[in-house]
Amino acid sequence: MTEKILHLTLHKEFFKQILNGTKKIEYREIKPYWTKRLFNADNKPIEYSKIIFKNGYAKDCPIMEVEFKGIRKKEDYEILLGKILKKKNIQNLK
Repeated sequence: MTEKILHLTLHKEFFKQILNGTKKIEYREIKPYWTKRLFNADNKPIEYSKIIFKNGYAKDCPIMEVEFKGIRKKEDYEILLGKILKKKNIQNLK
């Protein structure tokens, strides 16, 4: 079975907050685009194995892999974050 990975691009401010451990939830608006990415056809949350966050689109942009802990639906979609599994190009975070 292949890993199910959620890929998200973040602004530097939020990327840094996750990196330093002060942000444990990533929020997304309840919109059809995010519903399709976060939930299956039965309206159950997709069980991702991890999240890959990028800060930018360059090939050498900062990247981190974060443990996926689940999704909650409140006023927004709440993506629950676990520990950081891997970091790459963090020196390029300016």
